[in-house]
Amino acid sequence: MELNGTVEVFVNESIARIEFFHPQSNSLPGELLRKLASTITEVSNRDDVKVVILQSKGEKAFCAGASFDELLSIENMEMGTRFFNGFALVINAMRKSNKLIIGRVHQKAVGGGVGLAASVDYCMATTKASVKLSELAVGIGPFVVGPAVERKMGMSAMSQLAINASEWQSAQWAREKGLYSEVFETEVELDNAINDLANKLATSNPEAMMELKRIFWQGTDHWEELLPQRAGISGKLVLSDFTRAAIQKFKKA
Repeated sequence: MELNGTVEVFVNESIARIEFFHPQSNSLPGELLRKLASTITEVSNRDDVKVVILQSKGEKAFCAGASFDELLSIENMEMGTRFFNGFALVINAMRKSNKLIIGRVHQKAVGGGVGLAASVDYCMATTKASVKLSELAVGIGPFVVGPAVERKMGMSAMSQLAINASEWQSAQWAREKGLYSEVFETEVELDNAINDLANKLATSNPEAMMELKRIFWQGTDHWEELLPQRAGISGKLVLSDFTRAAIQKFKKA
């Protein structure tokens, strides 16, 4: 399958920027997810990189989550599980990275996009970066990204997002719940703050940062098995007539 979308890497003075893009509001087809996961791993293993910034391109959503077109093309549970396992691969790649990862969320984050924001180590956003876990509204559920969101925001906030699946929560709400570390009015302010932090981290002790990251992610080793298992739940549900009808309705809205 041709990669519809891009994943690019820019390295400058020990700071790596990983930037993903898809023309449909930065939604994430399976191949793009796998490319993003492998890129995070490759960049994390580079000796010339001290800190990583994860961001998306364009003026629309930071990430619209799963690709509806690909969801509708799934024909069996194996295909479904493979698709949703793409999110598991990305989350686990960030979890296992020995580099601290800063997230840049400039616009709205939906579904898997919230999972990405929850899986970086320090996430900054603008006031336009509202969040929504829309999976239940289309007949699935945030099964794969749920552990990452729960780890960052707590079960109460995660369940609020998961249950009230059609409603947006503000960037300020997301900051109060711990998803975002800082929120800014403009992208200029956002980028200035990200650059300041990245430059500070680039001169910090790499071994100390690596040990800190291990502490931050303590107790998540079982995600290597858990997240693919969760992908199987979504892979089964996406085949139901209910879910297919809900996705079609969602696409037309």
